[in-house]
Amino acid sequence: MLEITLHNGPARLGKWNNLITPTILDSEEVAVVDDQAMPYEVPRALAEWSVEETILQAQDGDRNNMAVIHGAKYLDLRLECATELEKLGYQNFLVANMDKLLKRPRDLVGMMVTIRETVNPNSSLYVSYCNPNHIPLLSYLGVDLFGDASCGYHALLGVMLTPDGNYPVDEYEICPAENCDTSYSGLLKYNKHSMDFVIREVKAHMKNGTLRNLVEMRCASSPETMAVLRILDADHSDFLLKYTGLY
Repeated sequence: MLEITLHNGPARLGKWNNLITPTILDSEEVAVVDDQAMPYEVPRALAEWSVEETILQAQDGDRNNMAVIHGAKYLDLRLECATELEKLGYQNFLVANMDKLLKRPRDLVGMMVTIRETVNPNSSLYVSYCNPNHIPLLSYLGVDLFGDASCGYHALLGVMLTPDGNYPVDEYEICPAENCDTSYSGLLKYNKHSMDFVIREVKAHMKNGTLRNLVEMRCASSPETMAVLRILDADHSDFLLKYTGLY
């Protein structure tokens, strides 16, 4: 269970398994309940089957592990999946298909706002794959836990992750060769450092009540993330105001 200690907008500073959230988890060490994976763009019948099988398999799972919220692109199925998993006693949820949602601003906003408003406030939301520049926005949407899988994936591709964006090292000479190890291990270390820096940056802004400023700066570097912020402001002002203090 997540113990919330502070809100900055919808973002939550809290305690989870002796960690201060939002925080980074080693993706390979996160225990996930058995589920029925399903791509994002599928016919409704397949999405319904995925939800049914996921709930069925979760009945025998460890309630301390991550349960997966499936439902593909169908919001009502996502809510059904989350609600039924919570009834089974789960309190930690992995949001499936986040890589696809990040490319679909309206879907992402609708999905995350509705899920965050539906599940218990003390339940945690986990994103297993995202880049450092997505973390401020996702934290602002109520995500508590982030996997580090993208660090190794991009290191394999020869891509350096930074707080503002991604840079293929064979196209962007942004660090001196004598001070920058562009091997897999070197990039993996650098990418994990970037992700760690961003999560510390998010926490610091939350404590100072300035997370929204950071979110706007990071979103300015990407059309998709800027669209998310605009849709959030236009369509879900009640969600934002619910957690925003008046001065």
